[in-house]
Amino acid sequence: MMLRALFVMMLCCVLPFPVFATELPTPDHGPVLRIQGSNTIGAALGPALVKGLMEAQGLREIHSEISGKDNEQRVVGNTEQGRRVLVEVAAHGSSTGFTALKAQNADLAASSRPIKDSELVDLEALGDLKSPAAEQVIAIDGLAIILHPQNPLNRLNTEQLARIFSGEVKTWEELGGAGGSIHLYARDDQSGTYDTFKELVLSRRGKTLDSTAKRFESSEQLSDAVSQDPQGIGFIGLPYVRQAKAVAIVDGDSQPMLPRRSLIATEDYPLSRRLFFYLPPNGQNPWADALVAFAQSSQGQAIVAANGFIAQTVQAMTVTPSAQMPDDYQAITREGQRLTVNFRFEEGSASLDNKARQDLSRVLDYLKLHDKLNKQVTLVGFGDAKSDPARAALLSKLRAMAVRRELVKSGVVFREIRGFGAEMPVATNSADEGRIKNRRVEVWVY
Repeated sequence: MMLRALFVMMLCCVLPFPVFATELPTPDHGPVLRIQGSNTIGAALGPALVKGLMEAQGLREIHSEISGKDNEQRVVGNTEQGRRVLVEVAAHGSSTGFTALKAQNADLAASSRPIKDSELVDLEALGDLKSPAAEQVIAIDGLAIILHPQNPLNRLNTEQLARIFSGEVKTWEELGGAGGSIHLYARDDQSGTYDTFKELVLSRRGKTLDSTAKRFESSEQLSDAVSQDPQGIGFIGLPYVRQAKAVAIVDGDSQPMLPRRSLIATEDYPLSRRLFFYLPPNGQNPWADALVAFAQSSQGQAIVAANGFIAQTVQAMTVTPSAQMPDDYQAITREGQRLTVNFRFEEGSASLDNKARQDLSRVLDYLKLHDKLNKQVTLVGFGDAKSDPARAALLSKLRAMAVRRELVKSGVVFREIRGFGAEMPVATNSADEGRIKNRRVEVWVY
């Protein structure tokens, strides 16, 4: 229990991953860790993080082995004494991870969506899986919508995407373009990229992928096919845009957003989502604790980036002011730089969500490193649309004050706290998911 508490403390502080004073246990038989769940995580990212942890433990000859079952693999390493260390990774979908936890067939669940309320209740014997130590955001995922480079369209909204890929919209003319029939390109059913698109675009609108879509196992081949087809459209992970043209995406009343890494890091971009590890609080597996801690470390986040996902490392970015921004917000953009993190809140609450709690440490580390603790930080709050604009403005400032209260404890002296109400939404307010994204706090530094 003392070792587990140490790992959790390391995790909450988001410290660089250290060399362990005590090696993790390596039993004579069976796996040291069993991971089940999301294909998005389990196909490559999860095994890569496991290999990173094994390297930090000083294991040798680290490699993956195919288990003989689809979407399952073993990550194997050897100790100096020649003892074989085995981690099993099964990637059959997020829901299977929670099912495996209940059946005690997994020590850690990988999920490309938050745990459902029904799953939370079903697994309450394992402890509170929504607690900060249990629910761990390990990466941010984002998709690009790509067209032929000469397609004149520069933006599409999420409703249009659902109608295009379900086959309801069949020609470019229906979208205000030209070129005749739309040719659909999609990843195959085993792809985490497809899982992401299905979740963010199709399933939320009760639609399914049209059967005429050409399916690809290879991201590179899909992208190249779209770039050579003037009538083509596809979706792809960020590293694979290649020669195709990425379009800006609109969700509800949001501004058009290109799939820039900075906008995915802040989760403003409509086709972004969180990737999770769920660690049962009542579990007793030190390898599970260690992998979660490693995933949150600087080394782990470097592996996240190397695998094409968006790491949670905080950086400053310059924002170009535009006429669509309130005048006071434009003034902030001219003087300051925005950090690549948004603080968000639990549903129906003024409490920071679990990612935001971890981001507090990341932001504080950035401010200390760049000597910006004294009156060089402005917090800017936003909310979802309400019938009373004054109430929305007040709530947005109160959200910023909630972040201020936490950072003040660590010695941050703020330049200004601002609230912009329901202005500048990043998502539609017609759905709960959109309203939650719109309730956010930005961090600006000078």
